[in-house]
Order: sequence, then structure tokens, then C-alpha cells
Amino acid sequence: MKITSPNRYSVILGNLGNTCDRFLPTGYKEARPKREMLREAASIPGIEGVELVGTWDIREDNAEEVKTWLKEDNLSCVSIIPDLFSQKRWGLGSLSAKDPAIRQQALDETRSVARIARHLGCPLINLWLGQDGYDYPLTADYRKQRTDLMEGIRQVAGEFPDLRFALEYKPKEPRTHSFHARAADTLLMALETECPNVGVCIDVGHAFVAGENVAEAAVILQHHGEKLFHMHFNDNYRSWDDDMIVGSLHVVEYFELLFWLAETGYAGWYSMDQYPYREDGAAAVRESVAFLRSVERLLTQDVIAEMRELIAVGDPTATTRWMREILFERPRP
Repeated sequence: MKITSPNRYSVILGNLGNTCDRFLPTGYKEARPKREMLREAASIPGIEGVELVGTWDIREDNAEEVKTWLKEDNLSCVSIIPDLFSQKRWGLGSLSAKDPAIRQQALDETRSVARIARHLGCPLINLWLGQDGYDYPLTADYRKQRTDLMEGIRQVAGEFPDLRFALEYKPKEPRTHSFHARAADTLLMALETECPNVGVCIDVGHAFVAGENVAEAAVILQHHGEKLFHMHFNDNYRSWDDDMIVGSLHVVEYFELLFWLAETGYAGWYSMDQYPYREDGAAAVRESVAFLRSVERLLTQDVIAEMRELIAVGDPTATTRWMREILFERPRP
């Protein structure tokens, strides 16, 4: 029997636009109007929401226009990501910067995004603090900067208790070391804020690079007060954040991840976060959503019961055989 899937799919809008890297800073594609990208997002089967990046996609002076576009396209604004990473002023950190003036600017920018989220009816602020970290030994004050970072998050979360704040972790890039590097240390900071509206976002590719078992990371976060607030989906070779099509590499890990997301009651969005440099962006997102839906179709009540039994026994040979049969030999539901 097929279970009714509660999963909702979204995409970071930039997946459908121009993408650049340090070798080709002008990008591999042509820049596209935001209105056109929203229409394209709405046309992808399964996509019901979008994530927007502050200053890139939305600002306080265009929020009403974007709200109208979202309504016209029947799209939800799933989260807004403050741009605390792509401007020169954040080069030495944002909420953890040693310069108090920069920390204040980061707070003000986050507050601005929070006001926009309220205006749009968006429930989540996703904080990826890529510049908050360090590159060399003896350059970071780990105690003070981590405390400043935590207190900044606590302050803005306390000012907007009706919104949720998800801390997205990544072990490196653009810094060689990030303060939010793994699920456990990011969870620790979320708990230190003592704010019920602060949790964690798992980006699957970031977790791969961190050497994590993503399913286990999800269970840990859910075990500690359901602190898994948001999910970003992509794939990579585990050595770098390649942001590839979902399921192009780690099929078995994704199968286990979706099982445990269901088992732990994760009810957030499944958001596509890729960087299709050379491939067609909409096609890459379409294939990613199709892959996840295919896994969902396999996760019937009977299959879930079998997985529970396999986990209880813990026989690697039996588990491997079962995985091969379920993927390649059983009739499709």
C-alpha cells in the first residue's frame, strides 16, 4: 500500500539563472529576469515553492512586486536566505566578524530579510553563514567569535519569534573552516541560543563533504527537539560541494535518508539547491524532483516495515541483497 506523501518540493530560484565560479565570474549562462525564472519554477512538476536570496532576488523595495508574482504563479515563498556571504563587507565574517560595526550591519540585514519574510508570509529564514569561519591557525578567537555568532542569532530570533531560523552548515568554502561545519556543532549552537525557533538546515551535499551519514545527522537533529527545520537536496563526490543533480551519485544514501525523514516526522520542505553550471537548470531540477518522487513511490508501508526489520537485525549481507532487489528486481508499484 502506498503511503500518502506529505512532502512538498521547492527550489532556490538561482538554480534557474546564471551560474558562475572563480574561473568564469561572468557566468556560464545569460542573466535572466526574475519574473521569467519564477514562471519557469512554477512549470516544473512537483515544485510548489521557491527560496529567495536577499538582495539577489528580493529587497524591501521590491517585496510587494515579488509577492504579486508569487501569487500569480501559485508559489509559496519557502524561505529567504540573507545575503551575508557575497558582499565584500562580509569577507572577514558577518555575525561573527571581529569588527562590531560589521556585526551590526549583519544584524540589520537579517532583520530586513525577516521583515520581508513577514510581508510575504514566509515562515523561515535560512542562515548560511559561509564567511563566518577562519582560514589559518592563530587567526580566530574561537571563544569570542562563536559567542558573538550565537548571540547575534539569539538576538534576531528573539525579535522575530513568529519566524523560524535554520542554521545551514558546511565544513568549508569560502573559508577553509566554517564555524557551522557539521550537524552536531550547529545543533549545539542552536540549543545554546535557547530559542525554540532556531534549528538546523541540512544541505545533503554539505553533509557529504563533512563526511557525515546524512540519515544519521537527520535523526540526531530530530531527536533533540525536532531541530531539523529545513532540507537542501543535491549530490556530489564527497570531496567538494559540486551541487549536482539529486541521486546522480548517492542512490542508496538517499533511499535511507528519505526513510529516516519519514520515520522521524520531518514535515519541512524538500528544497532543490544545485548549481547547474553547464546543464539546463530547469531540467536538472526536474530530474532531481523526479528522482526523489521515485524513491517515495518505493517507500510503501510494506517496504518501510521490511526496512525496520532489516535495521533491527543489522545483517549487512541481507541488507545489501534487499537493496539490490528493491532497486532492480521487484515490480514497480
